[in-house]
Amino acid sequence: MSTPISIPKKATNITLSADVLNEAKALGINISQACNQFLRELVTREQERRWQADNAEFIAAYNVGVESDGLPLDAWRTF
Repeated sequence: MSTPISIPKKATNITLSADVLNEAKALGINISQACNQFLRELVTREQERRWQADNAEFIAAYNVGVESDGLPLDAWRTF
């Protein structure tokens, strides 16, 4: 079993809707973990969206090439 990597944490103040916060606490949800996990997923999605936007022209050109010429190295595929 591997030891988890310790990622430094930083205290911050956030404002949450009181009703949601109270319900989360009542359900035993760890607010810090939930916020951290959601923010991590949001950052990942935004990074992916920006990568796709930044590379859209290349991807479109590549797809045109594949449509007209087929996949690179397709002649050597064994499946």
